[in-house]
Amino acid sequence: MGVDISVIWFAIIVFATLMYIIMDGFDLGIGLLFNFVGDAKERDVMVNSVAPVWDGNETWLVLGGAGLFGAFPLAYAVIIDALTIPLTAMLIGLIFRGVAFEFRFKATPSHRKFWDYSFAGGSLLATFSQGVVVGAVINGFDVEGRRFVGSALDWLTPFNLFCGIGLVVAYTLLGTTWLIMKSEGALQQRMRELTRHVLLALMVVIAVVSVWTPLGWQYVADRWFTLPNFFWFLPVPLLVGIFSVLIWRLTRNPDSHARPFLLTLGLIFLGFSGLGISLWPNIIPPRITLWEAAAPPASQLFMLVGTLLIIPVILVYTAWSYYVFRGKVSDTEGYH
Repeated sequence: MGVDISVIWFAIIVFATLMYIIMDGFDLGIGLLFNFVGDAKERDVMVNSVAPVWDGNETWLVLGGAGLFGAFPLAYAVIIDALTIPLTAMLIGLIFRGVAFEFRFKATPSHRKFWDYSFAGGSLLATFSQGVVVGAVINGFDVEGRRFVGSALDWLTPFNLFCGIGLVVAYTLLGTTWLIMKSEGALQQRMRELTRHVLLALMVVIAVVSVWTPLGWQYVADRWFTLPNFFWFLPVPLLVGIFSVLIWRLTRNPDSHARPFLLTLGLIFLGFSGLGISLWPNIIPPRITLWEAAAPPASQLFMLVGTLLIIPVILVYTAWSYYVFRGKVSDTEGYH
């Protein structure tokens, strides 16, 4: 049996997307939390907690986008055409956030607030736009032949906008649990309390999406609720419930620092796996599979050689960065 290069590339893109969501998720969550923290020193601690690693996190976004362009050009063309507005908004948000991240430390006190608002606003715009994109992918795209034939505003639906709000909640939870792990004192305690509120909001989001998707899209209902699929996929919602209870309990334990964040990563992974289960094997829902959208095998193989060489380098660099800056951030001077 030969190796299916299209499946390998699909796995690489899924892996890159998941790594981006996990790593840039708490980074964006820090910006979202600026609205809940007014103290200037505490904001400095929040930013310093991600300062050594934040710019490397978006490497995975570039890898996923470039992989989609080269390995599945039809999917790239359809998604770019259908989602031009939310994707452009996402890029604007990421640019604003990146510029504000660098400039806020160099700004005079009178200008610091502007960059704080830019950092928070850019984080919100980027996160909400990403959630809209996720909702649009679940919604599917109108494709005839090999081109998108829908409207530039097809993404503007209640479900997609709700997904945008849902991702804001998810990234905020990543941010609060990250700060539980990285901060101390009053800021850490405030994040413990806030985590419980955000966790409840996320459970509502998950419940609504879990009901909305099978009712709105028959292919999702068929995937989850036909036998024996139902029994195979049942662990996903059960684990979501277990992880949520554990996070709630651990936020009340003053000796628990890293575990709430690790369990939140588990929640994000379960949500991402649920999305994958619903859509597989369609890369352009609801009908075009990854094999139909794939580039010629020779092109995929040519790109695969370089990609398999660079991914270990990225992983080693990322692991080393997180290891070096693994301590607590207690003040504006950084780690200890």
